[in-house]
Amino acid sequence: QVQLVESGGGLVQAGGSLRLSCAAPGMIASINAMGWYRQAPGNQRELVAVIHSTGITNYADSVRGRFTISRDNAKNTVYLQMNSLKPEDTAVYSCNKYVHKAPWGQGTQVTVSS
Repeated sequence: QVQLVESGGGLVQAGGSLRLSCAAPGMIASINAMGWYRQAPGNQRELVAVIHSTGITNYADSVRGRFTISRDNAKNTVYLQMNSLKPEDTAVYSCNKYVHKAPWGQGTQVTVSS
């Protein structure tokens, strides 16, 4: 299977927005629940959001109401729309299958200043 590739990160002010993308032809499909994860310096990687094959989504309490996960199976792409960003959202964001993880990609850096 091919490597997951994340993009869309950057430096934004608190209250700003970013849209992250995750692509991997042959891997992202409706059969797979997909998740976004993040890892801040000194912390372990944590689950941020997941979208299941049914379309049902789940979010960490810290991002619920601000982040939206979605997927386009035809394009083999998963997105994370991030609004009302806070400094504590600063982290490297990565995507992967929710179950039976593939090799991790490089992730994309999100930095929120205040």
